[in-house]
Parts: sequence; structure tokens; C-alpha cells
Amino acid sequence: MTAPPHEAPQAGPGRSLPDTQQGMRRRNLARVMHTVSAKGPLSRASVASRIGLTRAAVSTLVDELIRSGLLEELGPERPGRVGRPGSALAVSGHGPAGLGAEVGVDHLAACVVDLRGEVRARAVRHGTNRGRAPEPVARELTELIREVVAEADRQGLAPAGLAVAVPGLVARDGRTIVRAPNLGWHEVDLGLLMPPELLTAVDNEANFGGLAELWLGAETPRDFLHVSAEIGIGAAVVVEGQLLRGRRGFAGELGHVPVVPDGPACRCGGRGCLEQYAGEEAVLRAAGLEPGADRVALLAARATQGDQDVRRALRDAGKALGIALTGAVNLLDPEGVVLGGALAELAPWLLPSLKAELAGRTAGPACPVSVSRLGSDGPLLGAAHSVVRAVLDDPAAVAEPA
Repeated sequence: MTAPPHEAPQAGPGRSLPDTQQGMRRRNLARVMHTVSAKGPLSRASVASRIGLTRAAVSTLVDELIRSGLLEELGPERPGRVGRPGSALAVSGHGPAGLGAEVGVDHLAACVVDLRGEVRARAVRHGTNRGRAPEPVARELTELIREVVAEADRQGLAPAGLAVAVPGLVARDGRTIVRAPNLGWHEVDLGLLMPPELLTAVDNEANFGGLAELWLGAETPRDFLHVSAEIGIGAAVVVEGQLLRGRRGFAGELGHVPVVPDGPACRCGGRGCLEQYAGEEAVLRAAGLEPGADRVALLAARATQGDQDVRRALRDAGKALGIALTGAVNLLDPEGVVLGGALAELAPWLLPSLKAELAGRTAGPACPVSVSRLGSDGPLLGAAHSVVRAVLDDPAAVAEPA
């Protein structure tokens, strides 16, 4: 079983393993896994040429990874290559997998993603979690987790760890929810409440959404600001392909940036926060609508139908977002801004006023704004893929000893 994403020893950019024989072996196992994952199917010879090791050394590493269920052989390479064809290697569709879960204000979700990045099992339950104690929410989430794990087991998959996305501030221990205002939770060690047989890592939903965009987005830059929203609004700051977390791990709380200093009170204790103008509930109030089972679909449908109150509310929300983002863009100078979560579905009505504010207030050239294709699935997929990435970064954690 691999370590949780917050603790996984990585051989990828930004981290290093000890410069010992064991450390070199672990680095080389990771290089093989990442190469086959990114470029496969590949023969042993092709892998060796790409990472600069001898074919004999790569064969030893590959054999270990095959024994551990991380790689599999597909048969001879495609025809047309010079010389005797080698056996094509691919990342296994069985064995270790990533298990992700999400605690939302009005839903719970869980999914299993195999090492190829395919979602193999998924379950969602809708219902408010606001004001509920952490224990019953964790029990209900555990039921969903066991449901998808059972389905994954029938397909020959076994979770290598569990990562949970939550709408709140998470301490650097990767377990403790320091504060989740929209849930009413404070100082909750979620790791103690989840299945004991799985190592659990917890992170802010916006962070996992940003990581999903980094890993799964088609043309996502390595420096960007990912903004996601449901009832709350969060952001992930990605610099050089790594999350910028801040000293306590709380970076990215865009929803609590004040846009009107004397505005309405917020659950965080401040006033005039962005969430009070651009969160789902705020937009519904401004449009004169009652919250329903699917707030985003309601807003999108009314806006599509030409409801001027809804369009005005979304336009004002886009303006508030633009004001808040201006500060972040001027401070961080990202390559772009990516809208995810509920914002992705409402982008046609948010973007014009948002872009206008950015263009009029940004000190430098206009910052490109794009819309995530992952939408509201980003945090859940990011959680599951963080476990997958931990396996790719340190396959020795699940591999048999050489």
C-alpha cells in the first residue's frame, strides 16, 4: 500500500530520493512507470532508449513492476519496426488503483481510477451536509467508499490509498480539517473517521480540482490559477507544476477575499467576501430564486431562456470574480486562469463581465481565462488521481523487493 499523496516519496520534478543504491532503484522504477504511462505501449528497448538505461537494467525493473501488477505485457510491438519486435508494455488495468472521495456541502461522492486514468467505479449521494456532525457524514461516506471498492474488486483492482476532497482549510498534516465554514466543522481529524485499512490523505477541494486540471487538462499551463465554486469559492495556485500551499497550507482562499469592505457578513467571520456575491446561493438570492436540488442547472436553464434577473445576477457575480481575481493575477502573474466547478457551466454568462474587470484592472497584459472541461468532477478526480500519481512516483512502495 502506498503512502498518501501528501507523504509519498516522489521521483518526479520538485522532489528527490536519497542518492543510495536503494534510492536509485526507486527513482528508476518511477522513471519506467512514468515513461510507459505517458508514452506506452512501449517495448523494453524503447523504454531503455528513452530513459538512458541499459536494456538489461530496464528488463530487471520491468520484471519487478510486472510481478507487482503495475505493468503488463500486451504482446509483440506494432508491425513496421526494424528488427525483432519486442513485447509491448502498458500500465496495468488491474492491481493497484486510486481511490478518491469528496465531501460536498450538498453531496458525497467516491470513485476508483485505475493506473491508466480510467474511472472504473463511481457512486454519488445527494443531500445536505451543512450543520451535520462529522461522524455521521464520515459513516455515510465510508458506505459509498466500500461500495466503489467492492465494484473495483470485482474488476481486479485494489485501492493503493484514499484521498478525500473537502470544502475547507486543511492542515499540513493532510488529515485535519481546521475550518470548513459551509459545513460548520472545526478541528476535525477526518483520518480518524475513515476506513482504518486505508491510508487517508485530506485536502481542500479546490487544490484537488487544480491538480486534476494540471494532470488531465489538454493544454493546461504549468503556472495557473484554478478557480472552482459551488456554495463556496476556492482557488488552487499552481506554480511550476506544483501547488503553492502557504506556510499553514491555507493558500487559495479566494472566496474570502473581500470585494466590498462593508458588505454582508460571511460565515468565515469577515464581511463583503467574494462568496457573498459569486457563490451559488448568493447568485440565487440576487436572481430572486429559491435554492433547489440542482442550483447550477436552474441558473443555467433560466439564463439560457433569457431570464434577465438571472443574467444580471450572473453578470454581477462575474464582476465580483473579476475584482477578486485581479488582485491574485497582479500578485502572482500566472499564465492563465481556469474556471472549474459550477463556474464552468455558468461561464457563458460570467465571462464577459469577469474578463472586462480583469482587462481594466490588471497591471500587465490581459490574463487568458479558460473553462475547465472537468467541471464539477475536478475535485473527485483530482483526489483519485493523486493516489495514482503517488504510485507512479514511488512504485517501490507497492512493488515486491528486488
